[in-house]
Amino acid sequence: MKTIDELLAEGVGGKRVFVRADLNVPLDGTEITDDGRIRAVVPTVKALAEAGARVVVASHLGRPKGAPDPAFSLAPAAARLGELLGTDVEFATDTVGESARTTVAALTDGQVAVIENLRFNPGETSKDDAERGAFADQLAALADVYVGDGFGAVHRRHASVYDLPARLPHAAGHLIANEVTVLKKLTEDVQRPYVVALGGAKVSDKLAVIDQLLGKADRILIGGGMAYTFLKAKGYEIGTSLLQEDQLPAVTEYIERAEKTGVELVLPVDALVAPAFPDLKTKAPAHPTAVAADAIPADQQGLDIGPETGTLYASKITDAATVFWNGPMGVFEHPDFAEGTKAVAQALVDSKAFTVVGGGDSAAAVRILGFDETAFGHISTGGGASLEYLEGKTLPGLAALED
Repeated sequence: MKTIDELLAEGVGGKRVFVRADLNVPLDGTEITDDGRIRAVVPTVKALAEAGARVVVASHLGRPKGAPDPAFSLAPAAARLGELLGTDVEFATDTVGESARTTVAALTDGQVAVIENLRFNPGETSKDDAERGAFADQLAALADVYVGDGFGAVHRRHASVYDLPARLPHAAGHLIANEVTVLKKLTEDVQRPYVVALGGAKVSDKLAVIDQLLGKADRILIGGGMAYTFLKAKGYEIGTSLLQEDQLPAVTEYIERAEKTGVELVLPVDALVAPAFPDLKTKAPAHPTAVAADAIPADQQGLDIGPETGTLYASKITDAATVFWNGPMGVFEHPDFAEGTKAVAQALVDSKAFTVVGGGDSAAAVRILGFDETAFGHISTGGGASLEYLEGKTLPGLAALED
């Protein structure tokens, strides 16, 4: 895989360089609530601009239906990118139309432009190879070189991620190169003990990675909404907590496999429960109660790991040499149910291990809960991509960058 350092050594002055970034940031109207993904691509964009390239940044945002939708415009992200770069960033109001063509044509050496949300064009996400290819052809006309730096999208077989690199000389940006280096440390030469903390709402999202980790990790800690399917599989009453009943056979099999293979599969010993899901807008007090994991009342739902579990999980991380964490331990967006996620995050900060936060909600939680990002070994920008890499899958966006 060619790196951006090699590309810069060859010279990019005067060339139009298409940077496929991941600017898929959360928005409250037009207000960006977490700019982590924008900050992550700045080193690549800055290096190219300083080398005299004419930089064309492209990304998706949200899930528009293949047509323009103001609610998913990249305009706020473009403005924030300009602030972080300390320079004006031009913005094209379409993807491959007149605005994109004229904006790119007007760029001078060292200037940066952002084109509108790629998913405003149905060709970006089409499952039809010809339709995707036609869109990739139009994008290729905007550039001379392609740099892939949107790690959060490399597990998607989309036009700008998979088809476009085949049409242009290509290289991996600083972000993708760093992400791959880190993930290899979790798969090829792991320092032990290797501890994995998994949370999030749905156990179905994590089954494939658990399957792989049962042969690689020394210890797996389970939290979040997915934990209640595990507790149900143990025969516990879980009240009205989140349950994926169709996943019970798989979860039961994984519990048995862990016992046979000597992998320590650690489940919550207590939970914070409440009668109803909390109001995340008003943050009104939810008055949670801590109960034993095998004693959740029938009319209550678990919304966070309890304090004893937080202490337990921190102790399971203390002696680790490598820690991978993906998924919050509870509904961290509400202060009444943030302590479990805080406990795991703090344990990573306190650990002497190489610590990796696996993107998505975990990365958002680190920032929202006020942790210093530099206290972690690595914070990934791609939760889904990280998990699929650990599952051993071939990621289309990475395969496309291979020479």
